[in-house]
Amino acid sequence: MARSGVMGLAGIVSRFLLGILFVVFGLNGFFHFLPMPPPPTGVAGNYIGALVTSGAIKVVFATEIIGGFLLVSGFFVRMALLVLGCLLANILIYHFFMARNGLLMALVFTLLWLFTSFRDEGFFGGIFMVKSPK
Repeated sequence: MARSGVMGLAGIVSRFLLGILFVVFGLNGFFHFLPMPPPPTGVAGNYIGALVTSGAIKVVFATEIIGGFLLVSGFFVRMALLVLGCLLANILIYHFFMARNGLLMALVFTLLWLFTSFRDEGFFGGIFMVKSPK
């Protein structure tokens, strides 16, 4: 059951903000309208280089855009959160272990994701239910 009042509004705002952020950064991956820092060096550079060279980065950006639009629209929110949560885990790992300069932004995204995901009791509860075989 969804919470009403201030918490309900906060959930909608966090979902919408998270969706907009993913759409904007996903579109920026294709159209480069935001200023970007110089390419990373070392392991972080190798990682990003492999994503770019293989073309896998396009899948990441497209997934961010689609997931963000789903969050903004309110359709398939749970699916969008599940998929974007996987991307977000990779973003956190990248910034924690390879390029600390973006860790604060990754943590902001994570907090928004957590608040959006768990604003309703049992939002992902079905995933963690253990069913005995019949």
